[in-house]
Amino acid sequence: MNHIVTVQDAVTAFADFMEPTAAELDAVEREMPVVLADVELLDAQIVTLDRTPNEVDARRIRRARRRALAARVALVNRTAGRSDGAA
Repeated sequence: MNHIVTVQDAVTAFADFMEPTAAELDAVEREMPVVLADVELLDAQIVTLDRTPNEVDARRIRRARRRALAARVALVNRTAGRSDGAA
């Protein structure tokens, strides 16, 4: 018995609607500083998972947390100034 899902995937695998639109790519580009700041924060936190954080680790986490917060604030300020209703 053939499942219709496999046939459907083969038919729609390269359909135009499956590609991101220019607006979606712009949104990803706008959010990239937040994503990178969050990755940096996660890296700092992962380092301390198997040990007690020392002063350098604590500073690195605080710095990364501030950068992540600043990136989020900058994103909110940029999107609040947009007039096209995009969030």
